[in-house]
Amino acid sequence: RPHRTELYEPPPSGCWPIVYSPDYNITFMGLEKLHPFDAGKWGKVINFLKEEKLIADDLIVQAREATDEDLLVVHTRRYLNKLKWSFVVATITEIPPVAFLPNFVVQRKVLKPLRTQTGGTIMAGKLAVDRGWAINVGGGFHHCSSDKGGGFCAYADITLAIKFLFERVQGVSRATIIDLDAHQGNGHERDFMDDPRVYIMDAYNRYIYPGDGFAKRAIKRKVELEWGTEDAEYLQKVHTHVEGALNEFKPDILVYNAGTDVLDGDPLGGLAISPQGIVKRDEVVFRAARSRGVPVLMVTSGGYQKRTARIIADSILNLHSLGLLGRGQAACALGSPSLDQMVRDTAKDFSNLSLQ
Repeated sequence: RPHRTELYEPPPSGCWPIVYSPDYNITFMGLEKLHPFDAGKWGKVINFLKEEKLIADDLIVQAREATDEDLLVVHTRRYLNKLKWSFVVATITEIPPVAFLPNFVVQRKVLKPLRTQTGGTIMAGKLAVDRGWAINVGGGFHHCSSDKGGGFCAYADITLAIKFLFERVQGVSRATIIDLDAHQGNGHERDFMDDPRVYIMDAYNRYIYPGDGFAKRAIKRKVELEWGTEDAEYLQKVHTHVEGALNEFKPDILVYNAGTDVLDGDPLGGLAISPQGIVKRDEVVFRAARSRGVPVLMVTSGGYQKRTARIIADSILNLHSLGLLGRGQAACALGSPSLDQMVRDTAKDFSNLSLQ
């Protein structure tokens, strides 16, 4: 019998299926600046969406922290115990000075934000099935598997979201992961290695971290990219393979790992995609899913430049202006005509918005 979890309690009606908490952001004595990751990017995405009047605080779903009991749905007790050693967390997050901090500080300042984002992904999985789509403004820790973290990923949120759905939501027994972060998603690949219920498509720079040959055996559609791949080739490959993946295997949920580290100039990704290219890429995935009636859960994953927050926000605004996020909100706001009207008005405003 699945344990009781607060993560599946229905959010207040009238909310967008956009999940976030101010607890996502990692701020601690400047230590976060020692990693190329912009550890406040999640809050910036939300601020841009508020400035554009797409959302307000009371219209988004507040993420809750995943408890130990939630995490044990996938993780081993042994692995969770390892995170009680600061040096282990320092290795996983690639911030060496973390090794010298007392673990209670590491738990509160580093791991709690990551656990809250993980809770957000699990919540967004259920929301996506209920509403047709959901976006966790954080999450996408695709280098973490049940018993091993790495690459800034301490919890296997993608695996968790899928396992939760399989165990708790009737009618969800097949999942597709489309991983378009610049890095190979070796965590979920290891977790679902021999699971015929999960189909994985992964497009990544073939020359960078993690280069996990064993995990690659779990990929059903492998798109290995060269250094400096640009928009035209990238978008053509994404389009072809996303369509192919969804034609080959009919999932009940699509988990979309939408890393922005494919952006030109990213210090870790090594690809050369423009901001417009990323916006277009997300549109390709949402169109493919929505046209087939497949619920889509998007997580934001990697992205190591200051401008990535703006691009993620622009992408969400673009999806909304194209009506690819429409039905989820209507279901959310039933019986609330004023809110419905407000959404229609915003849609009008955004249809005039050009991303160029």
